[in-house]
Amino acid sequence: MIQPETIGADAAPAVEITSGRIRGVRRGRIDRYLGVPYAAAPIGENRFGAPQPVAAHDTERDCRQMGATAPQLPYAGGMENYLSTVTVPGDEILNLNIWAPAATPTDVVGAHVAAHPVIVWIHGGSLSRGSNAITASDGSAFARDGVVFIGVNYRLGAEGFSVLDDADTNLGLADQAAALRWVRQNAGAFGGDAANVTVMGESAGAICIAALLAHPDAAQLFDRAIMQSGPPDSRPRRKSRLITDLMAKEIGITPTRATFAATSAPRLLEAQKKVTAGTTPITGGPAFTLTLDSTLVPRDPATALVAGRGSSIPLLIGANTEEYRLWFIPTGLMKKIGWLHIAAAMLKFRISPGTVSRYRRNRPGCSVGELFGALATDLLLRIPVNRVADARLAQPRGATTHVYEFAWRSPVADLGACHALELGFVFDTLDSADAHAMGGPDAPQQLATEMHEAWVRFAKTGDPGWPTWNAYRPVRVWDGAGNPLVHSPREDERASWR
Repeated sequence: MIQPETIGADAAPAVEITSGRIRGVRRGRIDRYLGVPYAAAPIGENRFGAPQPVAAHDTERDCRQMGATAPQLPYAGGMENYLSTVTVPGDEILNLNIWAPAATPTDVVGAHVAAHPVIVWIHGGSLSRGSNAITASDGSAFARDGVVFIGVNYRLGAEGFSVLDDADTNLGLADQAAALRWVRQNAGAFGGDAANVTVMGESAGAICIAALLAHPDAAQLFDRAIMQSGPPDSRPRRKSRLITDLMAKEIGITPTRATFAATSAPRLLEAQKKVTAGTTPITGGPAFTLTLDSTLVPRDPATALVAGRGSSIPLLIGANTEEYRLWFIPTGLMKKIGWLHIAAAMLKFRISPGTVSRYRRNRPGCSVGELFGALATDLLLRIPVNRVADARLAQPRGATTHVYEFAWRSPVADLGACHALELGFVFDTLDSADAHAMGGPDAPQQLATEMHEAWVRFAKTGDPGWPTWNAYRPVRVWDGAGNPLVHSPREDERASWR
């Protein structure tokens, strides 16, 4: 709980959490606690092992600077122009950033502070990049609007998602679960309501949330979920270990915990860079994935969610209209995609000629790359979103589901309504360098205001402000030109998928 002597307007806040006393920094009406460990540093005997508890500390810990980030490669091949990489050195990479409404005397009843809803943010980055220090996902606007916002760092790449012969899998996902348990225990110290926790993620973060939502113990970790542009997905061990085997071969070691732990993080990153060259979420290639196991991902999340897992937890879910353009425009792939690629996709994913023809008719003048991208976006994201929403609706006592589509088109480099563009709007951080890189300096603030308010409403009440999913398939389309509620958008295309 917030100590009484820290409530004054100019006082630096200090709080007691399960590991000891920490001190943050107050800026205006927002308290920030940065780099707060939720698990022990994953080094030494803890490397490639399950997250371990933080050791208690008797002295006050300074939490006024960003914490260490997980080892990762910077974006390259043109992607670095739109997606930034923040590197903070250090071993304590399992840390949280917390933005909380600053407590005032009117908040205090006895020794307790009025409870605010909590959002826990799990960043994206293909399970190999990203951090809680990205400017576009700064939590200040959420704290300004009465939410305790917590961003999670977790192990990435080989450190978090290798499939080794004698080690646990999905370590990065285990880190996230540990962070959520920490939040249940400590949210009250920051004025948060530990019984009103929304987990929120984008891209790989949303994929991880799907796995957590599908887990039998989901309700013990969080109360609501927001999944942005990330479908439920996992791979059997024999498939998800491909990248681990390729990296081991590149380094010249066997894929065991001992050999990987004896290999430096820079060397692992060097091998990762070589074996993943050319990989994208749309075109495929060696990449880190969640792995089916007996503990965290006991069942394929897509199958489990369709069967009713997680249906008691309210869900806000959606995707962007032109997800593919983030990978196709910066890399030049748009001009390289040909009819052979579409033919191969039709064969691999059993896409009917009628479906391809329908998409082409609906996009007169589109290039082959744009046609391929539209098909891939719907196959990988829009169709799974609809399937999950439909399955939850079929549950007799299921919780609400709200579906959105982000359709505002960026004028920057023809990115359009691409993957990750919505982040600056959801976080109300259009003035950040990251948001400028993707959306330009003139992105519509009114759209950010309305989207952000909807996400805040969902965290507070479970209702973002439009009808819950029903037989009419209502979708809030965030286009910046009225943001209409559309029933069954592009239904002819959706219905053409098997």
